[in-house]
Amino acid sequence: MSTAEAESGRTITTDIPARLDRLPWSRWHWTIVIGLGTVWILDGLEVTVVGNIASRLSEPGSGLSISSGQVTGVAAALYVAGACSGALFWGRLTDRWGRKRLFMITLAVYLAATALTAVSWEAWWFFLFRFLTGFGIGGEYAAINSAIDELIPADYRGRVDLMINGSFWLGAVGGSLLSIVALNTDLLAANVGWRLTFALGAVLALVILLVRRHVPESPRWLLIHGRDREAEEIVSDIERRVESEKGGRLPEPQGELEIRQRKSVSFLEIARTVFGRYRKRAVLGFSLFIGQAFLYNAITFGFGAILTKFFDVPSDHTGYYFAVIAVGNFCGPLLLGKLFDTVGRRVMISSTYLLSGLLLFGTAWLFDRGSLTAGTLTACWCAVLFFASAGASSAYLTVSEIFPMETRAMSIAFFYALGTAAGGISGPLLFADLTATGKVGDTVLAFCVGAALMCAAGLVAAFLAVRAERRSLEDIARPLTAVAGRARAVAQGDGSGGRGRGPAAPPAASRP
Repeated sequence: MSTAEAESGRTITTDIPARLDRLPWSRWHWTIVIGLGTVWILDGLEVTVVGNIASRLSEPGSGLSISSGQVTGVAAALYVAGACSGALFWGRLTDRWGRKRLFMITLAVYLAATALTAVSWEAWWFFLFRFLTGFGIGGEYAAINSAIDELIPADYRGRVDLMINGSFWLGAVGGSLLSIVALNTDLLAANVGWRLTFALGAVLALVILLVRRHVPESPRWLLIHGRDREAEEIVSDIERRVESEKGGRLPEPQGELEIRQRKSVSFLEIARTVFGRYRKRAVLGFSLFIGQAFLYNAITFGFGAILTKFFDVPSDHTGYYFAVIAVGNFCGPLLLGKLFDTVGRRVMISSTYLLSGLLLFGTAWLFDRGSLTAGTLTACWCAVLFFASAGASSAYLTVSEIFPMETRAMSIAFFYALGTAAGGISGPLLFADLTATGKVGDTVLAFCVGAALMCAAGLVAAFLAVRAERRSLEDIARPLTAVAGRARAVAQGDGSGGRGRGPAAPPAASRP
């Protein structure tokens, strides 16, 4: 690595991005996946448990004076507000302070807030720490997705990101089953079961926090912020581990990048980059997040009410049905993820969005005709969410890879906050009224609204999605600090997604 002094900072020429992208899959990469990705399981556990234990919290003897409506309404809204504000607050700091520092801090915030929720004795205490739990989780989305995309080789980035974001639904399965135990007063007292579920979340977070100590800072972030010596040490250590595991020398990296190091990027420059230079990509990000937010709310917000009102399913049995659709949600990213790296982003993103929307239209038609039972409706939802989950996970992947390195965490935070606010505020206000009436036509309308917005997002992706598969992040969106003319491959700034001239990635030895 060579360096030269410049008036605005040091200018360095580096091959570190190319060295990271040419690595074969290894045990070290599994460490990254486990250390960073498992937090989504906690998020799924949190959200599902709270929804399912609402009835228990509102009963006399729960130890908390709160109504079921306050749990699913006020507490849920505060969790969403915390997630949105946390994403924006921590997202900015992730770009300034680094990925590792923030994914340790945000998990610690989540851990503390969840533990304190378990000892709530008043409704205001429960509300406060639901907000702070969301505040920590919101920051996780920006810090984790940034770190994962910058550490995982280009050949695997799509499937790994989808699998990690889809693991939310493993937590949802666990939350559904755990809530069944927590609601059983023959096993646990009414004022104990719900507290233990939150305490378990805190214990799991502590284990993940210990694993994360071994995850390094992103070398790409270190390079831009004047810490190229640390970046070199980290990458050299990774290469030694991989060569020892594979029993041979790694292929030579191909291509270099010249960057002028700087400490920070202003909000004005971020806004100008995202909404000016990459405005078509910004439209894509908006569309994907809003589409998936409304589809999920169309199904999940009135999930329990639909089963109990139209099919006479006992309220304490809805957790079993939710566990089934949660499995379908996880299988989508798991089984389709590889295709996002091979068939390509544009085809897979648009097709998963369109298929899930069309299938939901079909479900609405069958529901309107009275052709469904609780079991067949759940099967239809599984089919819809199998594709929708892969599409929703690809929304996080998309906004984390199509904007420049210096704006990555803030871009993820912004689009996540927008989608979460749309789904967590507008969605419930709309769908709660529709599903609460008990009228078939109103529920059909709720399904159709979610389906229409999902299809619209799929059409936007068909035209605007960036062909980012198996390409270096620096090729997809040239860093703001890159010196003109010296990047190994310069991404198109108009959002067209055209391929750069960089060399193809070498064949990988193995795949996850």
